Amino acid sequence: MSLSLTMAPSTQAASPSPMSPEEAQKRKEIAATAKEFEASFLSVMVGQMFSGVNSPAMFGGGAGEDAFKSFMSDAMAKQMAKSGGLGLSGAVQTEMLKLQGLN
Repeated sequence: MSLSLTMAPSTQAASPSPMSPEEAQKRKEIAATAKEFEASFLSVMVGQMFSGVNSPAMFGGGAGEDAFKSFMSDAMAKQMAKSGGLGLSGAVQTEMLKLQGLN
């Protein structure tokens, strides 16, 4: 009794076609825009986190403190987004690519 083994046809996907320089640039811009969106979202979240914090009169207060709190919130949010953030930019980027027909 002999057994013959036949190989199934390859199910590997065809390699994607090379990307044009214009498409690569568009994808880069979309990725940057998605990161900026996430940073803006995080800035609002961090700003809300600091909204109830009151500084002692000796070390804070006044109009300057409010301005610098917003700068600090923005800087923290940008760093958070740069470090991976909440993962929001990936979902935003995917949807933006779909809208541009670049899935």
